[in-house]
Amino acid sequence: MTMLRTPPAPTAPQHDDGKWHGRTREYDLVKEFVIALVVVALLTTALAAIFSSPDIKQVTLATWSRSAPDDFVATAATELDGTSGTASYGAPYTHTAGAAQKLGPVSLQHLAGVTQPVDTVNDFVVNPLDSIPADPTLGIALGAWHAATAAQQQTWATDYDTALAKAPTTRPTDSTFGPVPTMLDRLLHLAQAGGLDGALLLQGQFFQTDYTKSLLFIADGTFLADKAAGEHLAGDQWGMMNETGGYPGQAWLWLYTFWYQVPPFSTSDNADALVWGVMALLSLGLVCIPFIPGIRSIPRWIPVHRLIWRNYYRQDNRPGGM
Repeated sequence: MTMLRTPPAPTAPQHDDGKWHGRTREYDLVKEFVIALVVVALLTTALAAIFSSPDIKQVTLATWSRSAPDDFVATAATELDGTSGTASYGAPYTHTAGAAQKLGPVSLQHLAGVTQPVDTVNDFVVNPLDSIPADPTLGIALGAWHAATAAQQQTWATDYDTALAKAPTTRPTDSTFGPVPTMLDRLLHLAQAGGLDGALLLQGQFFQTDYTKSLLFIADGTFLADKAAGEHLAGDQWGMMNETGGYPGQAWLWLYTFWYQVPPFSTSDNADALVWGVMALLSLGLVCIPFIPGIRSIPRWIPVHRLIWRNYYRQDNRPGGM
């Protein structure tokens, strides 16, 4: 008796070559790029023409000295006697002892040391004045300054700063202040003429692109701070994420600037270091999310991704998959 065998049913072909064997459709990447580029360029041009830039004109030493000459002279006096914010800031500008924010026992400012040394007396006042030609009165004043001892220079500068603090709108000219009144008067004229901006850029620099000294000098006065507060850019006004002119700014910076609004950060002189430490911890936590039990399971408990990828999961659940 002969037995007939039934041939086995054909099986689905197995694809193990690593290539995609699902559905495909044509997609012109170059065409999509050109369309996107044209649309964005037209929108940018149109919006710029309608709304213009929200930024206001930059503050320079010239505009500051013309708009608030008393504040300029008062600030220059603190640069000369070493009591300004820059002179007492510490690293990376000066070697002022104890002038550093700390994160616990670690002084973050002193880790790298003084990398951009600033001598406020010479960099902000004396050296720019030395560059002024053909001024006999100034030459005599600078000669007296250079010939004096460091102690005498400090006495002149401190006494002048003290007298100016008592009467900010009356600049003393008494000879007991030595050459300081003449020096600061000429510095004011140099700044108002626009020469001080260039003088600070030229100090030891081949390329005139380092505005560090100019910005530090301006920031030591009250003029820039008052303008910043008027534009809601101060630290206690969420300034880090604001834009001038009432325009919306960098909203993604809200988490960083948030800490400056709440105690103990808002009342601490060490706020920058403390906020940096908090953000470092939060950033480390974000990186470690895949390794933290419970938190890493949130996508399974709240499957928002299945809503976003609903087409994918709908096809994946069909008989036979894709």
